[in-house]
Amino acid sequence: MESAASKKPCCERVGEFFKSAKFLIYLGHALSTWGDRIWNFAVAVFLVELYGNSLLLTAVYGLVVAGSVLLLGAIIGDWVDKNPRLKVAQTSLVVQNSAVILCGVLLMVVFQFKVQLTTLYNGWLLTTCYIMVITIANIANLASTAMSISIQRDWVVVVAGDDRSKLAGQDLTNILAPMLVGQIMAFGSHFIGCGFISGWNLFSMCLEYFLLWKVYQKTPALAFKAGQKDADDQELKHLNVQKETGNSENPVEGSQLMNETAEVKKNTSCCYQMTEPIRTFKDGWVAYYNQSIFFAGMSLAFLYMTVLGFDCITTGYAYTQGLNGSVLSLLMGASAISGICGTVAFTWIRKKCGLIRTGFIAGVAQLSCLMLCVASVFAPGSPFDLSVSPFDEVLKHLFGDSGSLRESPTLVPTIEPQIQINATVFEEAPQVESYISVCLLFAGVIAARIDQKQQSMFVIIALMLFYVTTCVLIDSPELLSGLWSFDLTNSMNYLLDLLHFIMVILAPNPEAFGLLVIISVSFVAMGHMMYFRFAYKSLRSRLFLFCSPEQKPDPNIPSLPNSV
Repeated sequence: MESAASKKPCCERVGEFFKSAKFLIYLGHALSTWGDRIWNFAVAVFLVELYGNSLLLTAVYGLVVAGSVLLLGAIIGDWVDKNPRLKVAQTSLVVQNSAVILCGVLLMVVFQFKVQLTTLYNGWLLTTCYIMVITIANIANLASTAMSISIQRDWVVVVAGDDRSKLAGQDLTNILAPMLVGQIMAFGSHFIGCGFISGWNLFSMCLEYFLLWKVYQKTPALAFKAGQKDADDQELKHLNVQKETGNSENPVEGSQLMNETAEVKKNTSCCYQMTEPIRTFKDGWVAYYNQSIFFAGMSLAFLYMTVLGFDCITTGYAYTQGLNGSVLSLLMGASAISGICGTVAFTWIRKKCGLIRTGFIAGVAQLSCLMLCVASVFAPGSPFDLSVSPFDEVLKHLFGDSGSLRESPTLVPTIEPQIQINATVFEEAPQVESYISVCLLFAGVIAARIDQKQQSMFVIIALMLFYVTTCVLIDSPELLSGLWSFDLTNSMNYLLDLLHFIMVILAPNPEAFGLLVIISVSFVAMGHMMYFRFAYKSLRSRLFLFCSPEQKPDPNIPSLPNSV
């Protein structure tokens, strides 16, 4: 069969590949990822443009998105598991793209009539538009989460099997997608950028919908979702057999246990039952703290408490410092290339120095790169000034110019310049005296991306190894602790991610961004200190012997893969 396939002409084999379900699922995933990258980059710039020289609206958007994923992520995952694959994928696709299209149209209206909206109902109509934009964008993000779970963790596994690692090559969309929309916004306008995004999502939705249907038709296995259910049923049967065997061997002991259980149920009060979640939470944290991987997991969580990642906060701040969409898209592309280099470097360094030492090296290198960000706070061109109140712009947007007029009547002539800014700022980014500060900031952020990628990959793989190890040792009571390690680490990641958005909301003006940079670097430093404690406790003085083996191989414990 294989020899017959190998004798086919090259053109025929290429044609069969382009018609195969694997290629169609890769193409659909590439289109979806491309749209996500375009929207995630553009929405930060749009929100800063709407709210003026402040990161408040961008931080609120990030907080809403992160909080929604934290609260509704489990519900979305459960909905994905309980419904047919095609229904989940198509529903998520339509909801996501429709929300982005609607949000783009609403942004076009706001950009076109912002001056008129500012004067209507004392500015509250414009505030309502802000709320609608954030709400619709959040719905799009939740639908994107469901789409990612369905495609990457379900469809691709069924369709591609062992070839699903090829999806890693689609990191190219992180480079090209922001560049495209950045050039459109820089050389056109934000109005044109919103129209392009809405049109792209409409085209992409139709094409992806067709590709999903074709993949579903070509892969009959996608129609069945009973593997996990059958495994669970077999496990339950096995446990029931063991229970029946134990009861038949010791009937007296079983009756005594039943009597004791009944007495405990009678003695449990309502207060005891109400405090049970608190005791479970406490026991879980105690079990997590007692694991050797605790400080490594906490170090990863502390890396989320930073404004120095290429998220909506960093992009919004760069825009307030005079960088237009074209330059921002190039910087984001450089950051994506830096992340890919970090993945490659992680694999090579781990082979040479071992897993734990790789995380230690990445931590030292990342902290060194972030010193450039600290230097940018005090460099020429930095807006750092703690004497400026972060709430002046907030009060101005909430209560309009009437509040400022009551406080100082001399501000009446500033109404006309504000209208002029609103009319021209769509095409030009704010001007600054010097770009030295922002250049140092992004040099540190981009360079640190390589080491942050390595550090994050280490902790994730280490937690996977710890979980697999506890699963192999079935008789060990630490199995539950392995599950808690995963859950609590993810919870801490989400919590500190929320806190960093709250931190920006409390200080949304660019003058206070330098303080946020210092706080972020402090949290990263504390995270690396926790990791150093874990690494030194694991290797002692051998931590600094970079070419020596970390430990002797144990045949009972599964080893990590050589490639990531």
